[in-house]
Amino acid sequence: MKRIYYLISIVFVAGLWACNKDLPEIFIGFQQPENFTQPAYHFSTNNISQKGFELGRKLFYDPILSANNSISCGSCHIQTSAFTHHGHSVSHGINDRMGTRNSPPIMNLAWNTSFMWDGGIADLDLQAIAPITNHVEMDEMMPGVLAKLRGSSQYRTLFKNAFGSDDISTNDFLKALSQFMLMCVSSNSRYDSIMRHDAGKNFTDEETNGYAVFKQKCSACHKEPLFTDNTFRNNGLSVSSVNDEGRYLVTQQQTDLYKFKVPSLRNLSFTAPYMHDGRFLTLDAVLDHYTSHIQPTPNLDPLFLQNVQPGIALSMPERQSLLSFLKTLDDHHFLTDARFSEQ
Repeated sequence: MKRIYYLISIVFVAGLWACNKDLPEIFIGFQQPENFTQPAYHFSTNNISQKGFELGRKLFYDPILSANNSISCGSCHIQTSAFTHHGHSVSHGINDRMGTRNSPPIMNLAWNTSFMWDGGIADLDLQAIAPITNHVEMDEMMPGVLAKLRGSSQYRTLFKNAFGSDDISTNDFLKALSQFMLMCVSSNSRYDSIMRHDAGKNFTDEETNGYAVFKQKCSACHKEPLFTDNTFRNNGLSVSSVNDEGRYLVTQQQTDLYKFKVPSLRNLSFTAPYMHDGRFLTLDAVLDHYTSHIQPTPNLDPLFLQNVQPGIALSMPERQSLLSFLKTLDDHHFLTDARFSEQ
């Protein structure tokens, strides 16, 4: 008798699974992670819907946004590399033209108050215009993009479903892209699970030591939980042959010369190479810079002038512990989340 009940139970569970797997997946919109601060984005003007998010995802991966239909946003922002252009020091755009800066990651943008390495864009809803119209990236103009989208019956239907009108506007186009990028939240690293006090999640002894080193020597710029303070700083890099003047190009203030946005330390295992121009291929090279190779430039951040030699003093044990801690910021779920993949 027990065997019969057991078999009936198996059939019942299998039947439930067969029914449930055909049900549409329930869309869960933007959610603020428990250990994160309040986002800065103006959701009141762009409420994320399932249709809007899906439209934004399709646009993100569609090369139709470039002049010759060859380059998409996803070409330089690859999910498995935390939406960076892994392996390329600077971005490669249309006709293999090379830019001058490393592609920044697309993650946790809802908490950003400015965008690009120099902060030249202050609103996420305007950010996509820059790569689309840049000569070495996508080399297209907004009227050209809109004409191609309006010529597609599929896109007209998608825009109508998302925004209530098939008269595709620049405003709705940019809001759809924002909806996709806003949903790209990286908040499921081991560090996050420990900060949320998930059962059984703890740092190892070496990670604990590394966390202490981080809080003492790195956290002034890389503030938790986003691991950036969204400021612009001169971190003592030697000036490259490109002579990228950074924030100065936006403000024209001499005090901003060679300042760049402080990047997040999340997912560093997947976002090499590092710095605004991708000059460092490894984290060891980055730490070498901060400990031994900082240049005493006029705008050098005062935080690097607290020792006899400009830079951050790190012993070898501190360095190894710090690297161990930084690995706890890797979010494998984010890198493989099917919601953000090309459909």
